[in-house]
Amino acid sequence: MTIIIISLLLLVFLGPDLTFTARVGIEDGTEAKPHSRPYMVSLQYYGEHICGGSLITEELVLTAAHCWEEGDVLTVVVGAHGLSKNEIYDSFEVESYIPHPDYNLNPDLNDIMLLKLKNKVRLSNIVGLISLPKDGEDVEADTLCSVAGWGGLWSNGPVPDRLMEAETIIVNDAECERRWGSYYVASEMICVYGHGGSCNGDSGGPLVCNNTAVGITAFGDRYLCNSRLYPNAYTKISTYLQWIQLKVKNI
Repeated sequence: MTIIIISLLLLVFLGPDLTFTARVGIEDGTEAKPHSRPYMVSLQYYGEHICGGSLITEELVLTAAHCWEEGDVLTVVVGAHGLSKNEIYDSFEVESYIPHPDYNLNPDLNDIMLLKLKNKVRLSNIVGLISLPKDGEDVEADTLCSVAGWGGLWSNGPVPDRLMEAETIIVNDAECERRWGSYYVASEMICVYGHGGSCNGDSGGPLVCNNTAVGITAFGDRYLCNSRLYPNAYTKISTYLQWIQLKVKNI
């Protein structure tokens, strides 16, 4: 995880207070109804949850590129509500890591990645797929959406033993640009603020609006996971649909 550690140190000297939400569940959220989000997966490194993700086909997971460093071996857990060893869920090895070819760690551009599993998952009432937006379909400001994950309950806070979720609202691009300055690229990103929000360890998980994954948890304020000053930012999935579709076709 060398790249991530170095990047976090570099960001201390950059303004505004930008940090990845990876390695950091949902702040001010509530426990999700068990298996109500069957598309949610946990990305794990040596048995520890580090990021979220979502199943888009039986063998492809959509997540954030910054959740992986070349050489790392991740495991994908599907069908989970809790992540303790007492829980029943399935784990899958990753066959190939497919970050966007133009991904740039600093600043966070094209922060999107696909994971191809070595074996296809078996779809069931607890393991399912999430829909992606249609070409040219963007979510409007003030739309009520939701996020979920197994990350910290607040910045540097405890980690929950169950999947947490929270409602949040799309912020208009002009406000996101005003808050984040040059870090926010409207053509590639969405930002949100609500009663709760993504926190450390929720990176890679989906921003869901109307049962569709429209964003991928990317970054937020260093000190507050659900900051009004610096709303959480997400990679805009609609921007990358052609790239995703090409990869799905060629798998």
